[in-house]
Amino acid sequence: MNVIAAVKAYVLKMTEESEPGMKVLLMDKETTSVISMVYGQSEIQQKEVFLLERIDSPNYSNSSGLRYLKCLVFLRPTQQNIEALCTELRNPKYGAYYIYFSNIIAKADIKVLAEHDEHEVVKEVQELYMDYLAVNPHLFSIGLSTCMNSLQWDQGALQRSVQGIISLLLSLKKCPAIRYQANSRLCKDLGTRIDEIMSKESSLFAFGQNSQPLLLILDRRDDPITPLLNQWTYQAMVHELLTINNNRVNLSNVTGVSKELSEVVLSAEQDTFYAKNIFMNYGEIGTNIKQLMDQFQAKAKSHQKIESIADMKCFVEAYPQFKKLSGNVTKHVTVVGELSAMVTKYHLLDVSEVEQEISSQNDHSSHLHSIKKLLNNEKVRSTDAAKLVMLYALRYQNHSNNDLTGLIELLKKRGVSDRLLRHIVNILEYAGSHARQSDLFNVENAVKITKRFIKGLSGVDNVYTQHKPLLHDTLENLVKGRLKDQLYPFIGNHFSNGRPQDIIIFIIGGATYEESLTVHSFNKNYPSFNILLGGTTIHNSASFLEEVEQATRNVPRKHTRNIRNIRFD
Repeated sequence: MNVIAAVKAYVLKMTEESEPGMKVLLMDKETTSVISMVYGQSEIQQKEVFLLERIDSPNYSNSSGLRYLKCLVFLRPTQQNIEALCTELRNPKYGAYYIYFSNIIAKADIKVLAEHDEHEVVKEVQELYMDYLAVNPHLFSIGLSTCMNSLQWDQGALQRSVQGIISLLLSLKKCPAIRYQANSRLCKDLGTRIDEIMSKESSLFAFGQNSQPLLLILDRRDDPITPLLNQWTYQAMVHELLTINNNRVNLSNVTGVSKELSEVVLSAEQDTFYAKNIFMNYGEIGTNIKQLMDQFQAKAKSHQKIESIADMKCFVEAYPQFKKLSGNVTKHVTVVGELSAMVTKYHLLDVSEVEQEISSQNDHSSHLHSIKKLLNNEKVRSTDAAKLVMLYALRYQNHSNNDLTGLIELLKKRGVSDRLLRHIVNILEYAGSHARQSDLFNVENAVKITKRFIKGLSGVDNVYTQHKPLLHDTLENLVKGRLKDQLYPFIGNHFSNGRPQDIIIFIIGGATYEESLTVHSFNKNYPSFNILLGGTTIHNSASFLEEVEQATRNVPRKHTRNIRNIRFD
């Protein structure tokens, strides 16, 4: 179940089915993102596609076409796109149209298109199911920055999530049983809608399956801790500190960065260094960057020795690879250099150590002392200070000596913004103990503590990787057949018949790169299982807090009335 391979296969089918000759690819905003996640522009051009156009761009409607070109149309089957395509077909700019929709299209819409094809330029209309963003081979996103209003589904987001998951299942040829988190109405609603479409479109879902896959729908509110933490593996760290948006990282704010590096692409498909280091920790990346530099310098030296025609020929042949390596080295040195500068400047190692301890150990007085110490350190960023207080608020919400009021006063003294202070209340309303089904902070039993102590002595356990996302326990229970039916019931008339080998996890409210690492590790450690992770989006702590803010807007304070020193007026 490789989502990048699935999308690539569809793009290949699209470019090869039209006959040879120069082509233009006509897309919308969302399908542009779908393709750019898996293909670079130069790779697309190798498939005879030399022009990329957007049907929703104002410039496109005014442009004149080239009749000798074939047009590959790849659009989401929305009403807006159907109307734009009808307008296009009335006055066609190109000689032939091969139309591909990213999801199931209504028969009535095809009829409308046929009626507008007066010039008979449409050669093909097909459904190619790529209505989601393929992020890593085992990770996908719907691309929704928020999905809730007043702690209920935003109806547009629900519809978009249903469409995204349906297209994912069709692209992987899976007809799964569906289980959902019992305490979440959102999970049940999504699962029910997907089940209804699978029944309605049963002919599309008639795959010959040896064993039934499983779609497990979870709610982000069950684990609000994971998206709040600082990260120490490459992809997760870049997203937390610099933000990855559709494989692109904006470096324009980095001092002294050259114009061509103001935005860089980090794609494991097009960048071998990134592919090898995506799950490596911070320490290992430093070592590997040095090796990459050494390798580059050795190549640069060999290119300096051009003494004969043969040397020149070798240099010209190797130059494209050399230039690519040079660009790659510069890019990663810049990115890692900026990460390193931020870690030092904002004392992130100290912050992260306390975050990890709060998230994985129970020790109220020690944690309170550590947080106060960091709140008094001016080098610690306001966001990190506020997040430490949020972690404390979540873990010790019902603790008899809870001193959240005192910590909020310390934040105020630091001059932390009102918005950040309100996030503390928002997160408790969004994902406090009342909203969680799982025992997120289970008090560790003696055996576990002894194990951790022995592990710590042997130096295997790293203080910055103590935390394991709740998803780790859920997957462990699932692969061992211990996931309780009453906590994760089935939808419809499905039931468990043995352990599923193919498992798709979908998190409403967004997944994280730390959870992606968990899934990657499970796939490595349990080769008989094939696990895929998806979410409404891929969060870092900033985007997560924005989602929480949106989800709790206009929600009356039920669970935080005791916090009197934060006002919402």
